[in-house]
Amino acid sequence: MQKNLKEKIAAFKDAAVIKEKGLYPYFRPIESAQDTVVMIEGRKVLMFGSNSYLGLTNHPAIKAAAQKAVEKYGSGCAGSRFLNGTLDLHVELERRLAAFVGKEDAAVFSTGFQVNLGVLSCITGRNDYIILDEYDHASIIDGCRLSFSKVIKYRHNDMADLEFKLSQLPENAVKLIAVDGIFSMEGDIVKLPEITALASKYGCNIMVDDAHSLGVIGEKGAGTASHFGLTSEVDLIMGTFSKSLASLGGFIAGDADVVDYIRHRARSLVFSASMTPASAASVIAALDLIENEPHHLDNLWKNTNYAKTLLEEAGFDLGATESPILPIYIRDNDKTFLITKILQEEGVFVNPVVSPAVPPEDSLIRFSLMATHTFSQIEEAVDKLIKASRKAKLQLEEYANLLKQENLEAPKG
Repeated sequence: MQKNLKEKIAAFKDAAVIKEKGLYPYFRPIESAQDTVVMIEGRKVLMFGSNSYLGLTNHPAIKAAAQKAVEKYGSGCAGSRFLNGTLDLHVELERRLAAFVGKEDAAVFSTGFQVNLGVLSCITGRNDYIILDEYDHASIIDGCRLSFSKVIKYRHNDMADLEFKLSQLPENAVKLIAVDGIFSMEGDIVKLPEITALASKYGCNIMVDDAHSLGVIGEKGAGTASHFGLTSEVDLIMGTFSKSLASLGGFIAGDADVVDYIRHRARSLVFSASMTPASAASVIAALDLIENEPHHLDNLWKNTNYAKTLLEEAGFDLGATESPILPIYIRDNDKTFLITKILQEEGVFVNPVVSPAVPPEDSLIRFSLMATHTFSQIEEAVDKLIKASRKAKLQLEEYANLLKQENLEAPKG
């Protein structure tokens, strides 16, 4: 390895600093299925850090569909959708997804990240504009980086700022507003009625990323546009399969001619291997369950409301969340890591969100619900969270006092 690259890599100390403190919380190996209880280092741990909102990843019908697909099609497609990698399963899935979200057509990709990379890098051009909420997902940001279009950001869910930014843009330019439906860390819902009104006023198109909205809000879980009754006002609906749909992959849905354009121009589709047969079959099975068994969605919201009530009664700050994503604001990086570690030791898995992902004063624990959680599991997790917060506060106070004492006793030179 050349010296310059070695020096650049050696300068990366972020992970090492956390590891030295004994607080490193990433890449924790799970030894079981993704469920309300998982196995970590041979111990049972309550899972409150999963995006499997409907709890379907271990559902017998989905596992059976995946196994059947492997038996018929094998383990992979050995090519891109553009060439030899399109199965009848992919075509069926696209038809089902388009119908589910209320659009003419859909195209499936190998991952949700690839959807945003491919669509946003090809849908607009050099003289066009993409307008983003500042809290949009990283895949939207990276898709825009690959685009030749000019990118404009507005303050999170701030419609006055959005209108000001739109009013400064050329009237005849192509303008695409790309937003999350449910914001993945904060848990709040995009102000889609206001955005559609502004889009109409200023001649914009709209793309909604429903990664965390499908299976969560809308008619039978059909997403954000359905939730607000604005499906016809939204041009493109994007979704992932790795959350409520219990698989891996993603899709874009819209008018048939737009989707056909994307199929031929999105490089992350044309030049990437297609999603596996098992993944495609799993999504179809998940759609069957979502459309025919409404109790999954009902249970998700019962659990969400119960957990939110308990956490708020305990005095936790949950911000403006409106979803099964409950951000517990700690507002201190070290305390966030410490609480996560204590909870892990006590048998509760949560995710820390710290800077640079968010400013240190906005650091939080991401506590997320599944339809398959029981009330007793929620009660146990909240009780342990309360105790972990108190324990972390005491430990940090003791550490601060120790540093202060050491400073006082340091020899004067």
